[in-house]
Amino acid sequence: MNICVIGTGYVGLVSGTCFSEIGNKVTCIDLDEEKIERLKQGIIPIYEPGLKELVLKNIEEERLHFSTNLAEGMKDAEVVIIAVGTPQAPSGEANLEYVENVAVSIGENLNGYKVIVTKSTVPVGTGQRVKSIISEYSHGKYEFDVASNPEFLREGSAVYDTMNMDRAVIGVESKRAEEVLTKLHEPFNTEVVVTNVETSEMIKYASNAFLATKISFINEIANLSEHFGADVIKVAEGMGLDKRIGKHFLQAGIGYGGSCFPKDTSALIHIGREVGEDLSILKAVEEVNGKQRMRIADKVNEIYPDLEGKKLAVLGLAFKPNTDDMRYAPSIDLIPYFKNKGAEVIAYDPIAYENAAKEIEGLQYSTDLYETIKDSDAVIILTEWDEVKKMDLSKVKELVNEPIIIDGRNIYKLDDMKNSGFYYASIGRPTIK
Repeated sequence: MNICVIGTGYVGLVSGTCFSEIGNKVTCIDLDEEKIERLKQGIIPIYEPGLKELVLKNIEEERLHFSTNLAEGMKDAEVVIIAVGTPQAPSGEANLEYVENVAVSIGENLNGYKVIVTKSTVPVGTGQRVKSIISEYSHGKYEFDVASNPEFLREGSAVYDTMNMDRAVIGVESKRAEEVLTKLHEPFNTEVVVTNVETSEMIKYASNAFLATKISFINEIANLSEHFGADVIKVAEGMGLDKRIGKHFLQAGIGYGGSCFPKDTSALIHIGREVGEDLSILKAVEEVNGKQRMRIADKVNEIYPDLEGKKLAVLGLAFKPNTDDMRYAPSIDLIPYFKNKGAEVIAYDPIAYENAAKEIEGLQYSTDLYETIKDSDAVIILTEWDEVKKMDLSKVKELVNEPIIIDGRNIYKLDDMKNSGFYYASIGRPTIK
C-alpha cells in the first residue's frame, strides 16, 4: 500500500516508519527542508529507542522516503495521514491551525480517491471540519473519505507500542474506507475497533484523560499514606490485583508530564465548557497534578528551611526515561524554584540536557552522574533513568556532603534504604531517617 504521512514529528515519524516496516511504501512530508535532508541521511530529530535503526533499514530497502513536496507524496498514495502538531492554545483548547492548513493543501493536491486519516489528537468534530475544507479546495473533482485513526504511543517505547499495538481504533464514514484501513492494520495482528469518526476522536481524548485521572488518584492516595505510615507501593499492588482496576498507571510520583496527558486533559475540559458540560473530575485532575510536583520542594524545605548556598544534585530532566521530551517536565518548575531560593543546582540527564537548556534559563548540567552528585547537600531524583536506578549508593555516600536522597519516583526499596545510612524521602511512603 502507498501511504503519505504529513508531519515528521513524534507521531508522524514513528507511525510512518512502522508502516514502512510492515511492507508499505511510505513518503513522509514536512515543510522543514533542513529536517527532511537530515532525515534522508538517517539523522533523527527525536530520541526514541529503536527508531533510528528502523528508519535507516527502510530507507535502504526503499520503502521509506522523505520529501517537502506534498503533490509528489500524494500522487500515488491510497492513504494520506495527517500527523501534524495540535499544540495547546492559551485558552486550553487544541490549536488546529496546522491541521487546517494541511487540509487546504490536501484539497489543492487531491488527484483521485484517497482515505484522508487524522492521526493527530484533535477535538471531536475535527474530522467534519477537515472534510469541509478538503471539499472546498478540491472543488468536488474527486471522491475521498475522511477517517480518524488516533495513536496510543508511549514516549520511550513508541516503536514497540506501534509494532505490538493492543488495538487500532478506526473512525470511518464508509465501508470503502473501513476496508482500506482494516487492510492497513492486518499485519499488526491487533484488535480493530471500528466506529464513526466522532467516536474515534472521543476515544483518544477519553483514554488519555482517564490515565491522567488514574495517576492523579494514586498520587492523592500517596499523599494521604504519608500521614499514617502506609506504603503506597503496596497499596497500589493490592489495588492493581483487582482486575477491575488493573496495575498500570498506579505508580505514585510527582505527576504526569509530556506531550499528551496535560494537553489532552486541558483540551477535553475546554470541549466540555463549549457545550455546557462541567468536567469537574478532570479539573481536579489538573489541580492535583500541578501541586504534586511541588511535593518534592516541600520535602527539601523540611530538611533545609534555608536553601541559600546549598548545592542540590537533580537527577533527571526529561518528563520520563528513554526520551528527550521536556514538555511539562517537573524539572522545568523545580530547578528554577530551588535556584530562586538561593540553591546551586546541577542536573544530570543522559539524553535531554540539550532540550532542557532551552527550557531552563542558566541550567547547569553534567552528563557524568557521579560528577553531578559530588559535594551535593541533597540528591533529588526526578526521572527514573536506568543509570540512576543502578547507581552505586556506597559511592554516592562517599561523594556527597550530606547523605540525603529525595526520590520523586520511588525507585528504591525501603528495606534496602534502611541500612544504607541515607536520609531517604520518597512519595507516599515512610521517610527513612
